[in-house]
Amino acid sequence: MGDIHRRGVVALGLTALVAPLALALGAAPAQAASSCTTSTGPYQKQAEKFLGRPVDGRQSAADCKAIRAFQAKNGITPTIGYAGPVTWGVMDLINQQKAVGKNPNKSGKCPVNKGRIACVDLTHQLSWIQDGKKLVYGPVPVRTGRKGFVTRTGLTKVYWRDLHHVSTLYDVSMPYSQFFNGGEAFHSVGLSMWNPPGSHGCVNMTPKDAKKYWSLLRTGDDVFVYGHKPGT
Repeated sequence: MGDIHRRGVVALGLTALVAPLALALGAAPAQAASSCTTSTGPYQKQAEKFLGRPVDGRQSAADCKAIRAFQAKNGITPTIGYAGPVTWGVMDLINQQKAVGKNPNKSGKCPVNKGRIACVDLTHQLSWIQDGKKLVYGPVPVRTGRKGFVTRTGLTKVYWRDLHHVSTLYDVSMPYSQFFNGGEAFHSVGLSMWNPPGSHGCVNMTPKDAKKYWSLLRTGDDVFVYGHKPGT
């Protein structure tokens, strides 16, 4: 997200391109980030199962290589193959997202009496577009506000769209921006959707999904954000 220079609207947050969260509680012993740890993390078995490795709870060179690859892909640092709480937190979220399947509004929390509406489930870090009870697009993984910059909940509307928006505060590109709550917007980023710790309030999307949202939504369409992002 960023400030809206053309209309003089001051954004309420920053762009979502932030540095990855380093391992904190339960962190691996200090080692060079380029090396592969031999230490067994507290979530070793869970990580092994997630990655399709033999589940024995003991770190091996192959285990470490697989965990490191997952960490590198999703911006988790340090990239040393340690199965700590941040790494497992991302894996667990991915599992929860897969479990949602193609019925993201099973709970009925996103209004079905508004016609076309973009829904954002902070708890599962998912978004979709529905029209009444009909699922139009999604659900897709998204990256929302981190602690201290949590994406605000509630019913709002898309009020301004800027295909090639650039944050004038931070000089960061925000393609396919669709603003719906002050400086909070759907927009594309070149990061993994599971890159911790999250945005500064915007709903980050892959370029493919942000482009699709741009084609489906219009100014005035409803947006409903609900739930609570893990760790915020």
